[in-house]
Amino acid sequence: MSTPYIPTLDLGSYVNGTPQERKKFSDELGRAFNDSGFVTITNHGLSQELIDQLYEQIKAAFSLSPAQKAQYEKPELAGQRGYTSPGKETAKGAKTADLKEFWQIGQTVTDGDPVKNQYPDNEVLEELPEFNAITTEIYKKLEDNGKHLLRAIATYLELPVDYFDQHVHNGNSILRGIHYFPIENPDAIAPDAVRAGAHEDINLITLLIGASADGLEVLTRSNKWLPIKAHHSDIVVNVGDMLQRLTNNKLRSTTHRVVNPPRELMKTSRFSVPFFLHPRSDMDLTSLDSCVDEAHPKVYTDMTAGEYLDERLREIGLKK
Repeated sequence: MSTPYIPTLDLGSYVNGTPQERKKFSDELGRAFNDSGFVTITNHGLSQELIDQLYEQIKAAFSLSPAQKAQYEKPELAGQRGYTSPGKETAKGAKTADLKEFWQIGQTVTDGDPVKNQYPDNEVLEELPEFNAITTEIYKKLEDNGKHLLRAIATYLELPVDYFDQHVHNGNSILRGIHYFPIENPDAIAPDAVRAGAHEDINLITLLIGASADGLEVLTRSNKWLPIKAHHSDIVVNVGDMLQRLTNNKLRSTTHRVVNPPRELMKTSRFSVPFFLHPRSDMDLTSLDSCVDEAHPKVYTDMTAGEYLDERLREIGLKK
């Protein structure tokens, strides 16, 4: 098995490139997703200043008191908006909850699209006005990046370049700020307790702004865990389960985890901000005919994105 291929690709070469450059980007993206399932993106339009401001606000949000944060926790929203306290999310198949807390921001519909009625309002963090403005700006920039990446993926799959456009316009995407809190007493936690158990993302693709510390590991096709060392300014992109279903495993969802730090660093925090790019709930995830043949028989039942999301939220404990 060859060394996993995790390239760094220049998104600007796709957005502003010649047809040849766009095709090269698409081919490289497809190759990376087939090999390791991950790719690092540069020239994505998020300035270092904006990224630094984002992390400053994320850290400030989680520094609020438990009582302040609790005001923004709405269990009826299944963790899809506002704050979610520790002990609520468990990786599919795991017995022990992840060692984390998080805050989620969803879609803001501004063009009169009736899909707005399907989405709950975002929780506005009253104590930190800048938090709301900066996370909204980050959401829109990552959503735009995601649309370009899906266009490149469509080309790789030999679909019309705009195949995903209608499905992700005002899609059900989520920006998640995560705090992997300090482990004050390592001997007091369950033996299997980790910051994020091995899992696959639910959505089409995930765009992750480089985290504040190491810990992210990817399960390679040769079944070995590979640490991902991303610069704070890079965006790491991986395939989610919805794209895997749509392509009948041609593009495989990437198993990954966040391991606990060495014992001497357990009393430190780790912050991370992934953007989970979801389509609209009515997108049909039935496997593409072009991805089904005698050598690759269809392996998934037909369902919509909304049905699949509901199923997975129940499996990870966020929805009852």
